[in-house]
Amino acid sequence: MNTPQAHLVDDDDAIRDALAWLLKSRGLPTATYASAEDFLASWTPDTCGCLLLDMRMEGMSGLDCFDALLARGAALPVIFLTGHGDVPLAVATLKRGAFDFFEKPFNDNELATRVGEAMAHDARRRAVHASADSINLRIQRLSPRERQIMDGILAGKYNKVIADELNISMRTVEVHRANLFEKMQVKTAVELANLLKSPQA
Repeated sequence: MNTPQAHLVDDDDAIRDALAWLLKSRGLPTATYASAEDFLASWTPDTCGCLLLDMRMEGMSGLDCFDALLARGAALPVIFLTGHGDVPLAVATLKRGAFDFFEKPFNDNELATRVGEAMAHDARRRAVHASADSINLRIQRLSPRERQIMDGILAGKYNKVIADELNISMRTVEVHRANLFEKMQVKTAVELANLLKSPQA
């Protein structure tokens, strides 16, 4: 995975340099881009952290960049930097999934704090995805019989009931149960139920 960073996109060299210095001085790793096109060219699904995006730029606008990211399925938190006239547009982007917006001139400390929050939000989201992926991989390793027995366990059925329903011996149920617990990395039926109730985003 790429290193989490604040990805700063602004076509004004002075603003870009000042913001990069501000964020780095607050201990936030920062990468800078002079255009939306530059950022999109470097973006991959593993790009993580957050994106600070100027609303109005030469060439592709921040809004067009945002649309392009949405089309790619990107979930990177986006904070827009806007001029006064762009506030209604920025509010509209919040409804479409942007993380926040700051009107220029903005409070440095508030912006740095919000960037930190966006990066923490992204880290939590990625952790949930990683957990969900891990659980799904474990489930995929189960045999069809183990899945049937898991369904019975999750329904709260005793081994004897599962054995009767599947027309197999209780000893066979016990063997499959032990195998599926090992594959799912749990020790009890309660652990299994809690694992499969974990939030999956």
